[in-house]
Parts: sequence; structure tokens; C-alpha cells
Amino acid sequence: MSVHDAGTERLTDATAGTGFRTGRPDGPDTSRGAGGGRRRRRRGGRGEQPVVPDATFTSYYGRPVVKPSPWEADIPAYLFFGGVAGGSSLLAAGADLTGRPSLRRVARIGALGAISVSFAALVHDLGRPRRFVNMLRVAKPSSPMSVGTWILTLYGPFAGVAGAAELTGNALRRGWLPQRLRPVARLLHAAGRPAGMVAAGTGPAVAAYTAVLLADTATPSWHEAYRELPFVFVGSAGAAAGGLGLLAAHGGDTGPATRLAVAGTALEMLAEQRMERSMGLTAEPLHQGTAGRLMRASKVLGVLGAAGAAVSAAVPQLGRWLRRPAGAALLASSVCTRFGVFEAGQASARDPKYTVVPQRERLERSGRATT
Repeated sequence: MSVHDAGTERLTDATAGTGFRTGRPDGPDTSRGAGGGRRRRRRGGRGEQPVVPDATFTSYYGRPVVKPSPWEADIPAYLFFGGVAGGSSLLAAGADLTGRPSLRRVARIGALGAISVSFAALVHDLGRPRRFVNMLRVAKPSSPMSVGTWILTLYGPFAGVAGAAELTGNALRRGWLPQRLRPVARLLHAAGRPAGMVAAGTGPAVAAYTAVLLADTATPSWHEAYRELPFVFVGSAGAAAGGLGLLAAHGGDTGPATRLAVAGTALEMLAEQRMERSMGLTAEPLHQGTAGRLMRASKVLGVLGAAGAAVSAAVPQLGRWLRRPAGAALLASSVCTRFGVFEAGQASARDPKYTVVPQRERLERSGRATT
């Protein structure tokens, strides 16, 4: 026996009773197969247990993924007054065709005043009027901003002529105008109805396009509401215009205003419910913080205003007591809707989960669809 064989025999004898075989457990090696490869664990075994739970990515180091818009209170004011203008022009056309001069006057002048304030708020946000004029250099059907600019450009002059016809007509009847201005007043009076009809035709677009403008941004709660938000804004605009008519027109002329207020409130409520269901997680900001308080106030004021308008029409004895408070409630409801939607969007941009979680869910759905 050689020295090498004797050493090997002694090493084998020494390890035989210890349960170790040259550093490996005694018995069959279950971790490797006959060919030296690692065997798979038997099915049904527990396998390795994770020490760290699966990570759930909800933000980028806790920082917003989407930058909140730099817009301030000018923009929700622009949204509100634009809606009032569009709805009022539609109401004015109906009052004109049905022979309700008091309601027509209130609605036309209201539309003129509202679109003036809306335009002023927009220009203030832009910083200089020249920027609005620069947007007229090109017409881009794929750009909501470009389309909205042209809608305002088409609507504004006709709403202005219709409103000016009411103002100068009243001054002409009362003899307040100098002789040299009376031909101009008569011309405006003749153009009032055609201009009012054009303004009525473009009024719903003025009320709706601002919703498309918001939904075209990357702000989560605005973008996810793109299907229903235009209907919410149109309904809110109709309710506000009806409220203005109830607040300022003579009682005998307020029938169309009542119907528009009730129909607008119903459309707004139904569209908002459907919107919140379709938005998923991004609907949360509509129920939290400042936005939540504004949206709750909008619902309460809208229901009270529409109910008051309906009761005032059904019970004439209560009309003079309920009509004006109902109109004020409807206007306040529309203000709360526009500011509430605006605040919800800003809140959703500040919290990264409203960007990350919906994106991950969409990726998971697309992955399941392709498998």
C-alpha cells in the first residue's frame, strides 16, 4: 500500500462515525444529481421564504411625479364665468324666441359681463394680451387650447353685440343717448337677435371646452375625468345661467330659467357620479381637503337651489320668496364646482400615488391582455 492510499484510508475511517464526509453531510446528497447539477425542490415544498416583503412603488422618492400647474385663482374664475356666459347666451335666445324681454335682457347682459370677466381672468393669467393674440396665428384642431381660443374669438363679439343691443336699447328708450349715437343704437338693436343666436349656438362649446382643456393636461384627477368632465361643466353652466335668470329677471319671465336650472343641476349630478366611478383612485381628491369641502357644498347648494326653483314655479305664492335665494344658491353651487375640480386636480398632482398607481394598474392590465 502506498503512502497516499494509507492516508486516504485513515481519513475515511476517521470521518465515518461523525456524520461528515469530507465536509459534506452524510447520506445521499440531495442538492445535486448524478451529473453534478443542482436538483429542483420537490413540488409542494415551501421553498425559500422572503425575508423582505414585496416592495410597492407608489412614488419617486416621495416626490411628485407630475408638477402641479402654476395656475392660480384666475383660472377657476375663468372657468366659472365662461360657463355662466355660455349658458346665459343659450337662455337669452330661448327668452327672445318666446317673448320674455326681462329674461332676455338679464341673460344677454349677464353673458356680456361674464365673458368680459372670464377674458380678463385669462389675460391676467397669461400676463399680457399679446399672448392671446399670438394664439390666433394658427388653428390647430388637435390642440384644445387653440380650439378654445377660436371658440372664444367667435363667441365673444356676437355675445358683445347682443349685450350691447340691450344696453343701448334701454338707453334709447329712456332718451339717454345723444342724437349722434342713436343710429348706432338702432343698428345694434337690429343686430341683437342674429348675434344672440350665433352666441347661443357657440355658448355650449364655451362652457364645455374648458373641461377638455383641463383633461388634456397630465394632472391625474383632470386627465382621468376626460369622458364626463365636459358634461359636468355644461350642466353646471346651465344651472348657473338659470340661477342668474331667477335672481334678476321678473317673476313672470322666469319659466325657461327654472327649467334650465333644474335640467342643468340634474345633468351635473349624474355626470359627476359617473365621473367619480370611472376615475378610480384619482377620484379621492374630490372628497378630501379643500376640494372635498367645495364639492360637498356644490351638491348641497345645487339640490337646494334646484328644489327651490321648482317649488317657486309650482307654487306662485312662494315664488317671490324662494326664487332669488334659489338663484343665488345655484350660482354659488357652480362656483364651488369649478373651484372644487380645480383644487382636486392640484392635490392629485402633489401626491405621487395618483400618478404612479394608475400607471402601474394600466401596465398590469395591458400585460394580462397580451398573455
